[in-house]
Amino acid sequence: MNIAVNPYRHVDEMHPWSDREHLLECVAVTPEAPDVMTFTFKPNKPNLWFRYQPGQFVTLEIPAEPEPVMRTYTLSSSPSRPYTVAVTVKAQADSIGTRWMFDNLKPGMALKAFGPLGDFSYARHPGKKYLFVSAGSGITPMMSMTRDMSDRAPDSDITFLNCARSPDDIIFRWELEAKAREMPHLTLGFIVEQVSRGQLWSGLKGRIDKAKIALLAPDFLERTVFCCGPAPFMATVREALEGAGFDMKNYHEEAFQPVKPEPLVVVADHADGEQPTKVKFAMSGKDGLCAPGHTVLQAARAAGVRIGAACESGLCGTCKVMKLSGEVEMDHNGGILDDEIDEGYILACCSRPKGDIEIEA
Repeated sequence: MNIAVNPYRHVDEMHPWSDREHLLECVAVTPEAPDVMTFTFKPNKPNLWFRYQPGQFVTLEIPAEPEPVMRTYTLSSSPSRPYTVAVTVKAQADSIGTRWMFDNLKPGMALKAFGPLGDFSYARHPGKKYLFVSAGSGITPMMSMTRDMSDRAPDSDITFLNCARSPDDIIFRWELEAKAREMPHLTLGFIVEQVSRGQLWSGLKGRIDKAKIALLAPDFLERTVFCCGPAPFMATVREALEGAGFDMKNYHEEAFQPVKPEPLVVVADHADGEQPTKVKFAMSGKDGLCAPGHTVLQAARAAGVRIGAACESGLCGTCKVMKLSGEVEMDHNGGILDDEIDEGYILACCSRPKGDIEIEA
């Protein structure tokens, strides 16, 4: 005899998902636009929910060959619906991790994740009214914030500008147009670079500039601006706003630029008399040296110890490791919480030993 199990739980009867203990299980894969997919996840254990701020990101460990890679993606889902999270990703021709997801990730499979983290959120930088400016997959944090406001404060005043290669490349276009009918103060503005023969398009064409921003958001000087997209795109938006006299303390951008790892060669002697410090890697059973001014992550690579890292700038939190002894100087960008530091965790990418140390790696 089968006995039905009731899956219903109030949120206050559940626990927040923790990246220290749990994997994410894929539950859905949804096409959004050419070479763009949304992957939706749930916790791989029951009675868990997701607590994060709209616009934050997670880092996924993707089991590509010959070794796993770390890729950071903004959550496109809304924390107002806390039982699943989603990332919406675009696969470039030369991508490794994202292309692996497109080709291999199916419902039922699980990935290790780190986060959520990040400061790019209206929850951190509230305003009376907002201007969201994005290009390509940079739309994802704007979508997360818009979805959240749609649930929590549907009267929010948002002007939502998005730039795409063509009308077919506008991610979330139909959902945004539906939300604009539901939210009385949500105004949409799309700009496309090209329109193919036979495509119906009545919007703006070309590239974003000060004139187009002023046309689509006449009161942009009064708004809190969030901008996300390729670096040249964001530079254009910044220059346009600055040229118009915009108060740049009300401008926020999401710029995640992973750095290329540099090999480290540790030498025993230095011209200034400083000596390398010893780094003991407890789980690997290896000992290494860290040159003055270099990081724990660099020392690990030189010793042949793998510590996962994505941004290498103290932002994503993927290189978080437990420090068992010794002291470090850590200059991070929000990739680790204060209570984690109190427990003894450090970010290997931005921690420099102040003497001999031992870490759990």
